[in-house]
Amino acid sequence: MKWLLAIALIWFAWHYLRPAPKRATLTDTQRAHRVLGLRAGADESEIRAAHRRLLAEAHPDRGGSAAASTEINAARDLLLGALRRGG
Repeated sequence: MKWLLAIALIWFAWHYLRPAPKRATLTDTQRAHRVLGLRAGADESEIRAAHRRLLAEAHPDRGGSAAASTEINAARDLLLGALRRGG
């Protein structure tokens, strides 16, 4: 019977006490626009074009840094995700 209580407590802790997934804040979106050099309200084609242009310069295989390419990819993913969700 104690094991059942232990399982219930573990499930409760896992289910109710885990942090909620982080939603993109306005500053995250603004920063992504700044990273890609875009205006607010850019459409999908503008986001993809800016991503391609910047990644051509920043890709590690072309002498750029891995950190810069990771930041560019994250900015693209955040902005495209926001467009798909309608935000």
